[in-house]
Amino acid sequence: TGKGEHGKPYPLTEEDHDDSAYRENGFNIFVSNNIALERSLPDIRHPNCKHKVYLETLPNTSIIIPFHNEGWTSLLRTIHSIINRTPDSLIAEIILVDDFSDREHLKEKLEEYMVRFAKVRIVRTKKREGLIRTRLLGASLARGEVLTFLDSHCEVNVNWLPPLLNQIALNHKTIVCPMIDVIDHNHFGYEAQAGDAMRGAFDWEMYYKRIPIPPELQRADPSDPFESPVMAGGLFAVNRKWFWELGGYDPGLEIWGGEQYEISFKVWMCGGGMYDVPCSRVGHIYRKYVPYKVPSGTSLARNLKRVAETWMDEFAEYIYQRRPEYRHLSTGDISAQKELRKHLKCKDFKWFMAAVAWDVPKYYPPVEPPPAAWGEIRSVAANLCVDSKHGATGTELRLDICVKDGSERTWSHEQLFTFGWREDIRPGEPLHTRKFCFDAISHSSPVTLYDCHGMKGNQHWSYRKDKTLFHPVSSSCIDCNPAEKKIFMNRCDPLSETQQWIFEHINMTVLEKFNSKASS
Repeated sequence: TGKGEHGKPYPLTEEDHDDSAYRENGFNIFVSNNIALERSLPDIRHPNCKHKVYLETLPNTSIIIPFHNEGWTSLLRTIHSIINRTPDSLIAEIILVDDFSDREHLKEKLEEYMVRFAKVRIVRTKKREGLIRTRLLGASLARGEVLTFLDSHCEVNVNWLPPLLNQIALNHKTIVCPMIDVIDHNHFGYEAQAGDAMRGAFDWEMYYKRIPIPPELQRADPSDPFESPVMAGGLFAVNRKWFWELGGYDPGLEIWGGEQYEISFKVWMCGGGMYDVPCSRVGHIYRKYVPYKVPSGTSLARNLKRVAETWMDEFAEYIYQRRPEYRHLSTGDISAQKELRKHLKCKDFKWFMAAVAWDVPKYYPPVEPPPAAWGEIRSVAANLCVDSKHGATGTELRLDICVKDGSERTWSHEQLFTFGWREDIRPGEPLHTRKFCFDAISHSSPVTLYDCHGMKGNQHWSYRKDKTLFHPVSSSCIDCNPAEKKIFMNRCDPLSETQQWIFEHINMTVLEKFNSKASS
């Protein structure tokens, strides 16, 4: 009955929103300190999970948890949840790997606390190594048959481990991932991710994405494990010998970033497979921001290029087209990685795209189809341009003097937009759009930017012959008030000049295809 029990949000008052609660950890440590270390969680598994039977003898596992300056209660809650919700016989050990933390509570105090758990040991790096090498250190010391990697701010849910180990017992060349649930970084409420069971994917700038499971891969029982092209990153289990046969993580990857693609491509291309397991659920705090300095800012770009050059063959070119600055980055020496690829007789990336990630191009095509319209969007009535001011989610679109008409070319203006193949409108030129879309929620709401979801809905637009920008979901049109420079939705009136808009560039072929599709 306490606060936060059953994974319910902690009731926050105004003063609890104080930003200092976030500063140290990127999540609200005040709330973490005020809910029980052994709080209960809702069992949100598919009902079929309760009736599943797993092999009688499952391999045991070393659970590896890297941390750097983690909050006291969030780290302890991770450990308590593992101890309380995992059959003891399946835990070979829990290895806490401290990546050179400097907070007092993570030194003697932590050692003393962990004495009560016979299976927990603490290992410490001698200097700041970053996530990838810290995980590798933990893995190199592990004795369990399976390695299970978790983050230091997780809560595992009921019977999370047997379904993972079962899948590996059936085929030791399998990597398995739990469903990752969201623990809110502010009120610590526990819930499934939007869309819940989805396949891991990527776009061609190497951003991690999630896409629906295609009908061809949907199982009769939705609680059965399903194939996933790439993993989200931090939470997975793998047979220890197979992990090292695959070369572990590429030791040339720096700090963090890109490692989830490396291990995913590698397992698929080199004779294994990867599955998401709906009956295994682990909650994870997605931080509001990373609270510590990540050394060397270029590590992510360099890592991604290293993975692309090692594993992606000619498909790497699609990344460089979108990120030309990657072309002249050095990857360091990748001869050992190429050698590993030969030695394991791995298939090529073309095979991976055809056999494993065949549904990714439907959502993220390597070659971007041409847009229907792009450039400035000018109001006929006002002779002013739509401006999104480089805003993020929630920003309301406004009218402003067009940059082309001599408005100050300051950083504050953003007047180039792309009406692209997904039939949404995004700030930026066709090859470099930002990840925000024009969005409207009703026939009288403002038009705002919102994170693009690519699923049409509130972000679906149509540019019609009468120059109106029509919103099918609300059956209304974009309108404006030139005097107040406001942009908003309104009932369509094709005779109203305030609802007429002119795109700077139009591709009639594409536009007519959109419009004929809409009218049919």
